[in-house]
Parts: sequence; structure tokens; C-alpha cells
Amino acid sequence: MSRPLLITDCDEVLLHMVRHFGTWLDEAKDMDFAIQHGAFEQRIRRRSGGDPLSQDEMWGLLDEFFPAEMDRQTLVPHAADALAALAERADIVVLTNLHDVCRQPRIEQLARFGIEHRVECNQGGKGPPVARLVAEFGASVTVFVDDLAVHHESVARHSPDVHRLHMVSEPDLAPSVPAAPHAHARIDDWRAARAWISDRFEAGVAAPPTTPSPILSGVEA
Repeated sequence: MSRPLLITDCDEVLLHMVRHFGTWLDEAKDMDFAIQHGAFEQRIRRRSGGDPLSQDEMWGLLDEFFPAEMDRQTLVPHAADALAALAERADIVVLTNLHDVCRQPRIEQLARFGIEHRVECNQGGKGPPVARLVAEFGASVTVFVDDLAVHHESVARHSPDVHRLHMVSEPDLAPSVPAAPHAHARIDDWRAARAWISDRFEAGVAAPPTTPSPILSGVEA
């Protein structure tokens, strides 16, 4: 029988990103980053004033951060231990929305934290690559973890049988992010997430239709 499959995002799930991106903007770009304020580009403000950042300018800044500043990122508490325990019974793929040039830097970055699993880069919705991975592995049951609601919606459309866990591991950001309506649960702490994922693997059944779900745990320590 095939093993279960865990497909997990990286930034704000396994590694903290936005807090370090904000520090870099302060140091290198003379910009402020309001972590809880609106769309991503709306969180960035030039100290010199002027027009708000466009999406193209925001993506340009992210392209500067990745991969050159990735060493700033830190491990989410309990993430490595949870993946190590889950890997005893499941295959794990890290599906990260970065340009392909960042794949090897991301592999090396995660390995420094003791996380050594297959890494796939993606641009756009994660539904299609999740569907391809499910078909490739032929998993008995699959769990998908991501911080962005848009990806849960995409996976729900392309792979409705996949269990979807919404996680926002940055404690300064999580309270302002509503639970993704196309996720089956919202858990912001890897200790509780590990148990939830294990239960899905143990049951070995396809995911049910989704309804909006409450935050189950927001603890980080």
C-alpha cells in the first residue's frame, strides 16, 4: 500500500519570512513594513513618501530578497520535529512559490535546519502541481499545508480529495488573517498540526467537502 503524502509550503509555514523581509527593507531600502496591513504591496511604505508601491515593484523587492537574503530566515518552532516524526510514515514534498533559480538555495536553506525533503518550486496557483504530485506518488491519503487562502482554493478545485490545513506561523501576522474557507482546518502551531495531520493519515480516507473552519490553535512557544 502506498504511503501517505504531505505537501507543505515553506514561508510562514516552515520558516519565518515576513519579519525578516521587513528588517531587510528597513536596512537596505529605507522602507517600512506594516506586517498586518492589507495586501502585501500595501504593507510597504517608502520613508521618503511618494506613490504607494505597485505590484511590479513589490515583486522586484521579493526577487531581491530571494535568494540573496534567505539566510536571514529562521525556523518556525516545532516545524522540524513535526516533519521528522511525520516522515516516519509519510512522503514529504515542500512546494514553494519561488522562481526555479531559488530551488537549490531553498534545498540548502532547509537542510541547515535539518529538513531534507524534496523541494518543488511553483509560480501561480498550487492546485495543478498538487494534482501532479498526488498522481505521481499515488498516495493513500494526502495533506496540503499553506498559509495563503488562494492556494487552498486552487487545491480544492484541482484535487478536492486532498486534506487542506491552513497555517500562518507568524504570530504578528496570524491574528489578522481569517481562516481560509476552502481549508478543512486552521492550525497555527506545529505541535497541534502534527497531531491533526497524523489523524488524517491514520484514517486514510479522502477529504470531505470544505466549509469555513475556526482557528484551532494559535500557540507558539
